[in-house]
Amino acid sequence: MNQPATDTQTILREISKPPGSCSSLPDSISIIRIDHLSKIFKEKNRIVTAVDDVTFEVKRGEIFGLLGPNGAGKSTLIRVLTTLLRPTAGTACVDTFDIVRDPEKIRSIIGVCPQNSTLDVELTAYDNLEFYGKLVNVDDSILDTRIWELLAMTELTDRAYMKVQTFSGGMRRKLEIVRAFIHHPLILFLDEPTIGLDPEARHEVWQQISKLNEEKTTIILTTHYMDEAEKLCNRIAFVDKGKLIALDILENLKQLIPAGDLIEIGFDSIDEKMLPVLRENTLINSVDVKDHKLIISAKNGSKLLPEIVAVFEKFSTPMTSISIRSPSLEDVFIHLTGKKLDEGGHQETKPSRGGRPS
Repeated sequence: MNQPATDTQTILREISKPPGSCSSLPDSISIIRIDHLSKIFKEKNRIVTAVDDVTFEVKRGEIFGLLGPNGAGKSTLIRVLTTLLRPTAGTACVDTFDIVRDPEKIRSIIGVCPQNSTLDVELTAYDNLEFYGKLVNVDDSILDTRIWELLAMTELTDRAYMKVQTFSGGMRRKLEIVRAFIHHPLILFLDEPTIGLDPEARHEVWQQISKLNEEKTTIILTTHYMDEAEKLCNRIAFVDKGKLIALDILENLKQLIPAGDLIEIGFDSIDEKMLPVLRENTLINSVDVKDHKLIISAKNGSKLLPEIVAVFEKFSTPMTSISIRSPSLEDVFIHLTGKKLDEGGHQETKPSRGGRPS
């Protein structure tokens, strides 16, 4: 699902690259290029394909969302791109570097905020930033200034010398995100950055991510929260069972399902003879029954509603609830996969002591 080049010069530049080469000019439209990438874990009794022949590109400077249920392969793909895992097959370029041949160079231009917290809660906020800054070789002459810049960005200046164990979940997450940004990386990988946070803390983290993107940092965001992707991402990729199933901007993704509003009507019991009557209406795109709900996709649902109610009355079927809404990303995912995001897929696998990655 590569995005087309936008001008003749870019097309010629892309064609001139040697096959499989990561050599590109710094102003290339794409900062990450993934080509038929797969990651397979082999264990004693089974083989799990965590990433299955994935191909796409990430544009320079965008916030790129990877969406999918738990176990879809999002975190495994991030671990491959950040050189923590070697791919089983395929190639990937991060800026001008190959993930297999140039791991150290890639690590110098990326920042990573993993799903599980790695802050030292016994240290202060300042000490956590200072330790990590030295770890990624931030020059001592600018490190102190950089730390105070990041503390100001997170509105934690007044807590600089307080232990992290006294911080709320949202404060810890914001600190961890800017810690990954301390060396001004070209790309910032955020793996489920708001998981487990309350709504207020989530919105604070969203503001933090937007601020970092304003500094021309490309951000790769994995999440299974649809509202998070809608709020932050320029483009969104759906991943399920290790495969890339859709990639586009939000507006185009929503067009993948039949146009119109979604009308959901609850009921205790229903007469099956109603369904063909409803489907005869030319303004109705589809009629489905699921979990004691009638789900109707229709053009101009509010005007059509009286006609639908009339059908219910004709068949003496009481309605227990009714709602009308525009299609959401959740609806797109259900349309593509037949399940909700929180239903999950296979469990993402890490090699156990008895197995090995391939």
